[in-house]
Amino acid sequence: MPARPPPPAPGASRQPDAAACPLLDWSRIDTVCLDMDGTVLDLDFDNHFWLELLPRRYAERHGLGLEETRARLQPRFAARQGTLAWYCVDHWSEELDLDLAALKHELRDRIRYLPGAREFLDAVRARGGRRLLLTTNAHPISLAIKAEVTGLAAHFDELVSSHEFGVPKEAAEFWPRLAAAHAVDPLRTLFVDDSPAVIGAARAAGVAQVWRVLQPDSTRPPRTDRIDGEQAVHALAELAP
Repeated sequence: MPARPPPPAPGASRQPDAAACPLLDWSRIDTVCLDMDGTVLDLDFDNHFWLELLPRRYAERHGLGLEETRARLQPRFAARQGTLAWYCVDHWSEELDLDLAALKHELRDRIRYLPGAREFLDAVRARGGRRLLLTTNAHPISLAIKAEVTGLAAHFDELVSSHEFGVPKEAAEFWPRLAAAHAVDPLRTLFVDDSPAVIGAARAAGVAQVWRVLQPDSTRPPRTDRIDGEQAVHALAELAP
């Protein structure tokens, strides 16, 4: 990958971007941290995987009906939600006696960018002087599969999984660990995600610009579970400079 220009030092002045998105002051942003599933990539893949394909395969393996399977799986999933195990391919492969990596490969044709996401990435890159980091809770196996299908690495300076830090993005420890490991200044960072819990954690950590995507799955209506005071757009493309 060609070398990227380094960001300006924290606090350094920058000329305003004349054609920048009116929602953002891009002169105050050195690093752009973006969630993967539901922000850059269509959450349709994950919804179909967890709600349709995985229950079907589990039902077939154990000779169960689909509704009984969902009733059995739902409390097991709920017990892990918000923890790193919830996102862990190895954990669920062992827990459910299924090869989750193989199942994800089986569904790879559903992996795709959300409308306008690539154009947003290209627009940020074209402005120059800002680092682009993918910051995802996805397990490294899931990240590798999606990166192979979509060519994510060509659009980002770094692909960062929260598994590197041993905590999910919902945890208070995530942002200090990201800042230390990847030289991210939260006060000069734009962060975009679709999860209310993750958005809340980023705001609590003092990230300067935090935005939520309200339509993470292009096949479903926008979400309405708004957080008080949150900044939100229907799609990442609305924030393009």
